[in-house]
Formats: sequence, structure tokens, C-alpha cells
Amino acid sequence: MPTGTQTFSLTAGRINKFKGQILKHAVPQECLSRQGRQVELPKNSSDTYVSRRFLPFGATATSATTQNTFFPTANGDRGAVIVQGHIVQDGVTPLPESIVPMDVTTVIVQYSCLYSFTNKTYDLYEDDIPTEMIRQVGERVTLVNELIVWGVLRACTNQFFGGTGTTILTVNGSLTLGLIRKIAKSLQANHGVPVNTMLKASSDFNTMPVSRGYNFYVHTDAEPDIRDLPGFIAAEQYASGKPMECEIGAVERMRFFTSPDLPSLQNGGAAIGTTGLFSTTGTSLAVYPFIVVAQDAWSQLAVRGEKALDPTYLAPGVKAKSDPHGQRGYAGTMWYKAATVENNGWMAVGFAGVKTLV
Repeated sequence: MPTGTQTFSLTAGRINKFKGQILKHAVPQECLSRQGRQVELPKNSSDTYVSRRFLPFGATATSATTQNTFFPTANGDRGAVIVQGHIVQDGVTPLPESIVPMDVTTVIVQYSCLYSFTNKTYDLYEDDIPTEMIRQVGERVTLVNELIVWGVLRACTNQFFGGTGTTILTVNGSLTLGLIRKIAKSLQANHGVPVNTMLKASSDFNTMPVSRGYNFYVHTDAEPDIRDLPGFIAAEQYASGKPMECEIGAVERMRFFTSPDLPSLQNGGAAIGTTGLFSTTGTSLAVYPFIVVAQDAWSQLAVRGEKALDPTYLAPGVKAKSDPHGQRGYAGTMWYKAATVENNGWMAVGFAGVKTLV
């Protein structure tokens, strides 16, 4: 995008022309930034946030699975092993045990968005440039916050791949019911609690009950593949309750959320060959990351919570050593933001292609 100060000559005028309305432009969607556990940090309390949980009995911090599984290394009948370990011998004092803490450390980061305009633009230009800049500041904050969360959640270590792929570069399949079930199985085995409550049946025409489910986030390009999944229930067919922002529907234990602002990996997968999957160049298929979360899997942090934004609006005319004639004005904001994965076993990140539409 253009950089520097908005001067009077930078934007073409419409003098001696019929002035139409200021047209609307693309606006980012709030999808991820409305979800997760919201943590408000007070001012003057450090840039480092450390949350802690105590591992359940028998668990270790080795991997996404072991930190959620009781006696994960036991062979054979693990239930019998656990029961045997709790039998008390007559007259023998049981050995005491301790619990193991696991800390999750997050460093909060400061972000900025700033526009500048000249006094000539402010005084003489026909359109209200400062007001448009203020509007776009809010939109950019929305987009940046979405991408902050997306980037953090994509680093989840519990990963799945489409087709026969074992890495992003070898992804050669699209989203399937089998892949979805594999992910659901992983979250259930790790004791991940569904995010949503069950939507019960109603007497309304053409509606369906929806099971408790995990939230599934992906780019809008994957929406046709999702709607083609067996058993798909569109959000407008929910028997009760109201779909959440960006929600398009559900399949079994998954409720799907799509946004055009969740980036894909162009030409990131295997050779397109005869897969019939989408590619921007016709050589390697585009890979679409998707994120599936259970309850309490992740959080996002902001200093002062909802009041985290520190907006700036300075009209031209303020004289200072750096601007002795007060020729420049500014519109922008600064804010603190961070997101963190709190339990890798309670979420998953997958990678798949999407079918080419014909």
C-alpha cells in the first residue's frame, strides 16, 4: 500500500465532475478474534504472562497426547494397570505422590497503525480524508488481530494432512469425512471438551438437531468441499439457537467457520497431477490450513481488555520542532495483543487442498 503522508496531489480530485458517493470497500471479518478464552492484562504488570495447569494423574509434558492421557506409556490393559496401582496392602502405608505443574509463557507484543495527511489535504480536499483514515484504522486492527491469532494457532503441534500426505509439501487430498473423524478422535482421546452445546430438535420445518461440537476454522475457498460432506447441516437449518459469526454449518462433531482472511499456502502441496484440486499455477496444489479447537485450547490476551486500543487523532496545526508549521495531521492507534496455545492436545491443525470448481 502507499506509504508516507497523504498530500493534496496524491489523490485525484473530482472538481468539475459529478461527485458520486464514496463507495464501500472490502472489510475484514472478525472470526477467530471473537473466540477463545479472553484474558485482560492490567497495566504495569509486565509484558510476560505465565499461565499454569497441573497435569492429570499419569500424564507427562512430552507431547500433545501425553499431557492429556492417563498412563500413556502403559501396555496392555491400561485400566487394570491403573487400578492395580491403587490397591492398598494390609498394614502398608501407601507411598505419597506429587503433582506436576506445566507453565505456558506468552509475551505480549505492541502493534501500530498510523496514517498521515497534510494541512492542505485537510483544508482544501473535497473528500473527508481524515474520517476515512479513522475508519480504515479500525478495519486494519481487525485484520491484524485475526492474523495474529491465526499465526499462533497454526503452530499447534497436533497436525493432520489431506490425502496420503505426511507433511505440507506432500498434501495431495482435500477435506474428507475420514480426515474430520480422525481429528475428532484425537481431540476426544485427549479429553477435549466440545466448545458448543447441543442444539435440540424443534417443530420448525426442515430443521435438524446439531450435536455438541468442536469449532473448525478455514478459508472460504473450502466452503464448497464442506457443503459436499456427507451429513452436512447448513447453519440456516439449525433447529434451535443462533449460528455464530462466520458459521456455515455442521457435520457430526464439527461446526464450521469460514473467513476469506485466513490465508492459504499457494503452491504449497504436492504436484497437482490428476488430483482435480485447485492450483494457482497448475503445478503444485494450494494448501489450505484449518484449525479445530476444543474448549480452553487457546486464549488471546490484551492489555486493558476491550479498552486495549490507544487511538490517535491529531489535526494539522499542532506546531512542534519536528513540524514547525503544523503541516501534518495523524490518525492511528497502538495496541497490545498476543495469543497462545494452552493445550496442543485440545486442538489440531490440518492441511488439505480444495477441489477445482467446474
